[in-house]
Amino acid sequence: MTTTKPGKPNKAKKKSGAVVDGAPARQVAALPWRLTERLEVMLVSSRETRRWIIPKGWLMAGRGASTAAAIEALEEAGLLGAIDEVPFGQFTYVKKMSRGESRPCEVDVFPLRVTRQRADWPEKDQRETRWFPAEEAGTIVSDPELGALIARFAAARRGDGQA
Repeated sequence: MTTTKPGKPNKAKKKSGAVVDGAPARQVAALPWRLTERLEVMLVSSRETRRWIIPKGWLMAGRGASTAAAIEALEEAGLLGAIDEVPFGQFTYVKKMSRGESRPCEVDVFPLRVTRQRADWPEKDQRETRWFPAEEAGTIVSDPELGALIARFAAARRGDGQA
């Protein structure tokens, strides 16, 4: 059994393609949404495989989790808006790391009510962004847990009279 310090990633070296032992890494994500004639969710393409995902990334030193999620939305999709301070939910996935190993990740998801998209942003040339009806977004994201979370979010917004 490999041990790690609390809050620190496991530094154990593994063969290429191996799953790194230890507790899942923690990430944060923004769930960008808006109301038009319906509830819409913006998805972004992943850089390498072009899968549909939501903006996500690692926690940032000196920043709260919701702030880090908002920064990811700005960097990956140029989005500005009001982010919830409390996550709506969480999903897990296995991240492919740069040296070929895989790392389980737990992602806290913070809804971001989008007010605008900037004309330019850091990863604009690396990703595609697109608005989808919330129900469709839940069916096309690459991760089933994320799809279920989007469906729950859409249902909750309908219950609030916001969709």
